[in-house]
Amino acid sequence: MATEKELSDFLESVERRAFKQAVYAVRKDEAALDIVQDAMIKLAEKYGDKPPAELPLLFQRILQNTIHDYFRREKVRDTWVSLFSSLGRETEDADGFDILETYEAEEGSEAAESSADKVEREQVLAVIDQEVQKLPGRQREAFLMRYWQDMDVAETAAAMGCSEGSVKTHCSRATHTLAKALRAKGITL
Repeated sequence: MATEKELSDFLESVERRAFKQAVYAVRKDEAALDIVQDAMIKLAEKYGDKPPAELPLLFQRILQNTIHDYFRREKVRDTWVSLFSSLGRETEDADGFDILETYEAEEGSEAAESSADKVEREQVLAVIDQEVQKLPGRQREAFLMRYWQDMDVAETAAAMGCSEGSVKTHCSRATHTLAKALRAKGITL
């Protein structure tokens, strides 16, 4: 069972990485802060009595679910806002009004992307995911900890139970292998 201090220390240690992960997902700082705060509160309220070793995986799952919930709420909100935005129009040109002509998506958001860009992005991400899965276990583990979870070399070495030099070697080999595989498929990042 995690003590209050252990839970507090854990939340403090993952706060920065969780925020970066949320910002990467939603692309809005304020929303990302809310998501991380909600995830931390859910962990503390519902799983604060779990052993400290279980907290990282529980928190990661809660964070992912909270991000998904954010997107669900945004989708519903956007649908209702667009439906009700034309109710107040009592002008003569109401018949010629088209919401798609007046709606401008926020720059850098997924809504601003063309369908072709979305499909291309999804395809590239699928290829990257496949190539990451093909990496040897230790290289994949080091790569994901360093570049996805944004852990530093020392943290990664401690988590993997190896030296910092080994982490650097695994990461270097992983990035070179991924770059070579992606170039062979015509993908340049």
